[in-house]
Amino acid sequence: MADLNHVVLIGRLTRDAELKYTSGGQAVCKFSIAVNRRKKVGDQWEDEANFFDIVLWGKQGESLQTYLVKGKMVGVEGELRQDRWQQDGQNRSKIEVIANYIQLLGGGQSSGERHSNQNSSSPAAIDASGGQSKDDGFTDDIPF
Repeated sequence: MADLNHVVLIGRLTRDAELKYTSGGQAVCKFSIAVNRRKKVGDQWEDEANFFDIVLWGKQGESLQTYLVKGKMVGVEGELRQDRWQQDGQNRSKIEVIANYIQLLGGGQSSGERHSNQNSSSPAAIDASGGQSKDDGFTDDIPF
């Protein structure tokens, strides 16, 4: 049986995305999202926030960086990667989500939404592996 490493998250950006370039000229866009989880503590329901670091490589990172602003809701599909290093004699590690697919969802305040309370009428989808926009061709109105 083969191993499986696949993660799907929906959350809000905790800060604006940062775009940098490697020494070889490869674009890397990094951002974090918060994913809320409700749990019952005694008789009360409490929200618990979980934070995940996301890495988006290449042209997709370059093109999406301006849309990835604090508060924006996104869907992320990708895989987990663990980075390991030593610091001051201590073993350290960090887990990041390497994005293969990003979906911009409603909410948040991007530059076009700052003066309006309306969300985008249709979400945009970006496939990080192929870079093609995916549009299912359906409008929001159901014809029946």
